Amino acid sequence: MIKLIRGGCYYMDGVMVRQSQAFRTSAEKEAARKGTMTYRILKEHNRGDEENLRISFDAIASHDITYVGIIQTAKASGLMEFPLPYTLTNCHNSLCAVGGTINEDDHVFGLSAARKYGANFVPPHIAVIHQYMRETEAKAGRMILGSDSHTRYGALGTLGIGEGGPELVKQILNQTYDIKRPETVAVYLRGSLKKGVGPQDVAIALCGAVFKNGFVKNKILEFIGPGIKNLSMDVRNGIDVMTTETACLSSVWETDEKTREYYRIHGREKDFKEMHPADPAYYDCGISVNLSTIEPMIALPFHPSNAYTIREFNEHPREILAEAEAIGRKLKGDDTFTLTDKVKDGRVYVDQGIIAGCAGGMYENIVEACEILKGKSTGAGAFSLSVYPSSQPVYRALVENGYAARLMDEGVVLKTAFCGPCFGAGDVPANNGLSIRHTTRNFENREGSKPAAGQLAAVALMDARSIAATAANGGILTPATEAEYVRRFRKYFFDADIYRSRVYRGAGRADREAQLVYGPNIADWPQQIPLGKNLLMRAVSVLTDPVTTTDELIPSGETSSYRSNPLKLAEFTLSRKDPHYVAKAKAVKEDEAVRRETGRLPEELLKKVEKLEISEEGTIYGSCIVAVKPGDGSAREQAASCQRVLGGIANIAVEYATKRYRSNLINWGMLPLTAEKPHIKVGDYIYIEGIDEYIRRGAKRIPAKQLSGGTVKDIVFGMGALTEDEKNIILDGCLINFNAGR
Repeated sequence: MIKLIRGGCYYMDGVMVRQSQAFRTSAEKEAARKGTMTYRILKEHNRGDEENLRISFDAIASHDITYVGIIQTAKASGLMEFPLPYTLTNCHNSLCAVGGTINEDDHVFGLSAARKYGANFVPPHIAVIHQYMRETEAKAGRMILGSDSHTRYGALGTLGIGEGGPELVKQILNQTYDIKRPETVAVYLRGSLKKGVGPQDVAIALCGAVFKNGFVKNKILEFIGPGIKNLSMDVRNGIDVMTTETACLSSVWETDEKTREYYRIHGREKDFKEMHPADPAYYDCGISVNLSTIEPMIALPFHPSNAYTIREFNEHPREILAEAEAIGRKLKGDDTFTLTDKVKDGRVYVDQGIIAGCAGGMYENIVEACEILKGKSTGAGAFSLSVYPSSQPVYRALVENGYAARLMDEGVVLKTAFCGPCFGAGDVPANNGLSIRHTTRNFENREGSKPAAGQLAAVALMDARSIAATAANGGILTPATEAEYVRRFRKYFFDADIYRSRVYRGAGRADREAQLVYGPNIADWPQQIPLGKNLLMRAVSVLTDPVTTTDELIPSGETSSYRSNPLKLAEFTLSRKDPHYVAKAKAVKEDEAVRRETGRLPEELLKKVEKLEISEEGTIYGSCIVAVKPGDGSAREQAASCQRVLGGIANIAVEYATKRYRSNLINWGMLPLTAEKPHIKVGDYIYIEGIDEYIRRGAKRIPAKQLSGGTVKDIVFGMGALTEDEKNIILDGCLINFNAGR
């Protein structure tokens, strides 16, 4: 289905050719390197040099889990008005049922900020963030930065990048997004999809091929080739949004007449332009995808890259489920979690189906699911199917074309545009339940269960078509290629009046006299201290899993309601992974508070670290966590800021799962240290003398002393490249301090 080309390759005469077969001189190669669509888009937005990019975006976007913190941070740095189009959507904390009034208080704050500083405001249930941005804001050749990891509009010719909130703050303050020029990967598509195969099947196959080996990590995927013309825009968008799960930085596609038609339908044909690579164009590596060979796929718990064809899964269900069951039991800490019990008479029975959000909730996914269910029913048993259209215009089209009524007749529950099922704020399965979902992620606990409370459910990702086939088959896991149906769609019409009637369009129209409206849960960021001359830190959590997701660092779901209150949210840090972390971090923070008040570290602490022979003058004290590969998944800055609020000063990792998590650490004044094999235990002390000078010099190697079990040994950390601004952000203690100082 998918082949990886590990060396360089060219796109020539509509065909992908290995570098070794292209017979190009080095000068021709360098010229062809500038022939990619990616190169041209980055060049148009770059204020730096060829290799050290300083990007200014055309627009930014946030949802109601992230925009309060971003606006509060920018306000603390002197915000007067938003200098570029900013869209605030309300698709995460849409259900105002957790914590009393606090979710709706955030929405009221968001509208007041849109009026005061000049932004667009999309009320709850109107559209999920990425569907709204596709429909109204994406433009071919442009760049959009979003505070959500699935910020992907590449199928429309827009480079979308998802980052933590501080990177949006930089854009608001007319600063830049600084990054080394990323490598570009050719994703060469040929062939066409079989009936019953959809975008999620392609996406899962792609994730399975490239995630675990890090093949596209922090790179930009460029979709090219003759297979693109055989894909509708909904299918392209559905594949594109899932590229986030490959750990790539961004993505962009060739555009064509189907792309033009998408813009025309949405009343924005002027925002279209045809985009293709030059001939030849050079890529750092390549991926060849034969769409004709893609089968219905399933991503088993607990990651989108845990990929199998449904055919091979159904041939060996008990053995494959046993592997996921073993992981779940380890997560839960006992043997009560079960998945193998879903196998009965050789068939797999699932408990729930969900089609939702920026990946699943598009018009064609829902319509084809409806056709598969035609004349059938989801049944009155344990299995249930819920569908969340991605926007009110999509919902309206389903109603106008008769699909909504048919879905209801077939037993489907239709709901409004909401991202809840993607992060555990809606349709949480029962304990030991197995849910199949056309959503973006299936990380452990992301669906909303709480292992600490004796709960664990599981999610497998599938395409809407196979979910519908499963529903039509009484909850027995079934690929859509086995379903008998007519694949036809009534034409989609976009109703712009829905947005004109309800969306506040305030971008570029700031009213400085307007007042921000604060609810009681909205709090300012606590003050952070500069780095100091020397650093003493204590390891308060050691995570040994191969990958630690941002969901594990700070859980999603009901905690999202506290994203506007840094102190309250911090109480949930690592709660599902290391319940003792918060107390240990607070103990370190209390000792640092003594140092700040008295000018000296507590005597009891000094006795414990006597062997380190620390210099008290200019030494600050903080906590750190140690992990193998932290930061996979969400762009949420709170994965880092919560540690910082609790006195965190560093992460120590073998590597960082994503560029955006490392950036979040830096923007919150935390050291992104690395070590090949960190033999560090909980409770160990680490002392770095002259840390400020190491940061100023951009040292790649930082020597330190480690006190473990009464023994002192030398240890060396890596740091990785830092821009001048990043150095100063760390030295100043966080981005807020850095900007305040300017």
